[in-house]
Amino acid sequence: MRVLVSIGFAVALLNWSAGTAFAAPRPILLPERFPVSGDGTLYSFSSGADANPYAGLIAVNGVLYGTTCPDGPGKGSGTVFAVNAARTELVLHRFGGGTDGACPKAALVDVNGVLYGTTLYGGKYKLGTVFQVITNGTERVLHSFGSAADGASPEAALVDFNGTLYGTTSRGGKYGWGTVFAIAPAGIEHVLHNFGHGTDGVEPLAGLVVENGVLYGTTQSGGGVGWGTVFEVTTAGTDERVLYSFRNGSDGRYPVGGLIEVNGVFYGTTYNGGDTSGSVFALTKAGTIRELHTFWRGD
Repeated sequence: MRVLVSIGFAVALLNWSAGTAFAAPRPILLPERFPVSGDGTLYSFSSGADANPYAGLIAVNGVLYGTTCPDGPGKGSGTVFAVNAARTELVLHRFGGGTDGACPKAALVDVNGVLYGTTLYGGKYKLGTVFQVITNGTERVLHSFGSAADGASPEAALVDFNGTLYGTTSRGGKYGWGTVFAIAPAGIEHVLHNFGHGTDGVEPLAGLVVENGVLYGTTQSGGGVGWGTVFEVTTAGTDERVLYSFRNGSDGRYPVGGLIEVNGVFYGTTYNGGDTSGSVFALTKAGTIRELHTFWRGD
C-alpha cells in the first residue's frame, strides 16, 4: 500500500485550520510508513503565522517539503517547512519579508538534496527572489529580481535541467510582461525571453517543462488574439515560438496552469472560455489542439 498526498485549503471544513496535508487523488506517492488520521490528514496547520500552504509538496528521502504564503497582513512572510513520517512539522526557514524574500507561492524543487524555490515579493528590490534552502534550514538568496530588466514577481516553481534552473516571472523584463529566465546554482541569472513584444504572449504564471533542451510553457493572456498561449523557447534563449494562441472558443482562454508532457503531447487546462467554465486540452508540438473535456457550471 502507498499513500497519495496533496496540499489544500480547508479553513472552514477542518476545525478552522489554515491548510492541510491530506490523502487525495493524484499528487505524489509516499511510503506506507506515513500514517494518516481517520480523515486522511497528515498534518493540519494552525490559523495565523506559518500557515496557508499555497503550492504542492515534494518528497525527498521520505520527508515532505513545502511552502506557506500567508493570506493577510500580520501573518508573517511565509515559510519553507518539512513534515516527517511521525506527522511532525518543522519550519526550515521563516521568511522575514526583507532581503530574504516574502511569500514563496510556488512548490520547491530538489537538486542533489538542496531545495530551490521562488518568492513572489521581497528581496533586495522587493520584486521577488530565487532562493535555496539546505534541509538543515540554512537559506541563501541566489537572485533578487528588479534590477534592470531581469524580471519581477515569479509565481511558479523552477525546473532543473543539466544543473541549471529555469523559471518564469509574471512581470518585469524588457517589456514589463514577464520573462523566461535561467539561473545557475551559483546565482548567475540571465533572461532567455522577454514577453510582451508582438504576439508572443504576456504574463506567464505557470512553470515550465523541459524536453531535449527545449522549454515549454503557457502565458495567461496575449498571443494572436489575446487569450493566452502555449510557447516554446530553447534553453539557449533562442527561437521563442508560439505553438498555439487560444481563441476563446471551444478551445478556452486563460491557460493559467502549467503543462505536462506525455509521449510528445502536452496536456493542460484553461481557466474558462466562450460560454464554458474551462477546459482540458491536448496539444501536439505541431500546434494541433484537441479538447478533451469542457467544464460547465455545476460540474
